[in-house]
Amino acid sequence: MVLAADQLAKTVAIENLPQERVVPVIGEALQFYLVRNPGAAFSLGEGVTWIFTIALAVVAGIIVFLAVTRVRSRLWAVVLGLLLGGVLGNLTDRLLRAPGFPVGHVVDFISTPWMMPAIYNVADIFIVSMMISVALLVLFGLRLDGTRETRASREASATEPVAEGTVEAPGEQGAR
Repeated sequence: MVLAADQLAKTVAIENLPQERVVPVIGEALQFYLVRNPGAAFSLGEGVTWIFTIALAVVAGIIVFLAVTRVRSRLWAVVLGLLLGGVLGNLTDRLLRAPGFPVGHVVDFISTPWMMPAIYNVADIFIVSMMISVALLVLFGLRLDGTRETRASREASATEPVAEGTVEAPGEQGAR
């Protein structure tokens, strides 16, 4: 759904917005400003677009791998699914939009100058909000399998003896 919403929004923006001209939506709080971004955030790395294509493909692969092999929590599944949709939205641009495979430019058109100077898209919104969600899930100790990490489980794993035949790195003695 995120991928479809992102690509639909980008298509509507391309067909209806002037290139690189501010279109106020809610005064200066929300504006549309259509650009094609060859780089990453803030157009960084414009000359190495193909690296972002590879990075997005790797991230998508990792998300799918985790979802298939480790995720047993509905909340983690939803968060990773929405994150994957955002990643695939921008990867689709890199693969299919001009100037061509695999160096296509990402279509950005949403601007909130009061909040940040960046111009972004629907995929970016989901990528950022889901990464914040991932950080919160980790912070609150919800594991991929749906169990909760507790202080007791952290302390128990920290005091587990080293398996026989295993060598501890210098300075690790007693650190567990």
